[in-house]
Amino acid sequence: MRAVITVIGKDTVGILHKVSGICANHNVNVIEVTQSVLQDMFAMIMMVDISRITSDFSALSDEMTTLGKEQNLAIHCMHEDIFNSMHKI
Repeated sequence: MRAVITVIGKDTVGILHKVSGICANHNVNVIEVTQSVLQDMFAMIMMVDISRITSDFSALSDEMTTLGKEQNLAIHCMHEDIFNSMHKI
């Protein structure tokens, strides 16, 4: 099972570290990361493996949302099945 995590906001030091730290705390493995900085805007997409998550997926998502509010970032954590359903034609 996988999930997609997206992060968008003003670029600051440590965004990747903080997001991946939350993943590690929940035993979520980061599979792939793509990130870009456009002028001062940071954008990142992470594909993560949640097959060995040590909490409810909603706890991971809630913690990411809280981090986003604290850091003034838009962080969304979505299960792969929902992501695929939303983008299926």
